[in-house]
Amino acid sequence: MFTGIVQGIGEIITKSLVNTVTSVEIKLPDVENLAIGASVSINGVCLTVVAINDDVIQFDIIDETINRTNLSEASVGDYVNIERSLKFGDEVGGHILSGHIFATGIIKSKTKSGDQMKINILAPPSIHKYLTEKGYIAIDGISLTVGKVVNGSFDLHIIPETMRLTTLESKEVGDAVNIEIDSNTQLIVETIERLLKDRGVTE
Repeated sequence: MFTGIVQGIGEIITKSLVNTVTSVEIKLPDVENLAIGASVSINGVCLTVVAINDDVIQFDIIDETINRTNLSEASVGDYVNIERSLKFGDEVGGHILSGHIFATGIIKSKTKSGDQMKINILAPPSIHKYLTEKGYIAIDGISLTVGKVVNGSFDLHIIPETMRLTTLESKEVGDAVNIEIDSNTQLIVETIERLLKDRGVTE
């Protein structure tokens, strides 16, 4: 599990296809006590450490993950958000995340005002029902609060510290971002849908 509080930025050192698996090596900002088999969030995607060479860590990515996330577009030299997995006793500063991406969204616009930044993201129809103003959402592994929601797009209001610690400021209009819906929101929405369906209520 993760919390959406990004701990730093990593750089992709190598990316190659080995048989049917995409292998990536990423230089991490913190490798203390990191072991093979550990889980690390890379742009919000839960990946497993398969090799360690000093601060360069290897991960293997299967097709399902590549096809569902923006890691398909990641190239050598690109930077990604990093979070180590939650340990017992750690503070949950954001909200609980699984590292399982629901969909990707597209950045429609970015506006900076002083030290703040507003980003508008176009979400695919499959997740529109989960978008609620002031609800939680994770974008590229970052725990954020949903702003105004209009016609399938939503605003995010980014504070200076988040810009400093993550890749959001370097993202450009048209870039894809990974989206993980808050699990509590998902549970509520899908439970209500199931109850209405059981009672014969349709849209």
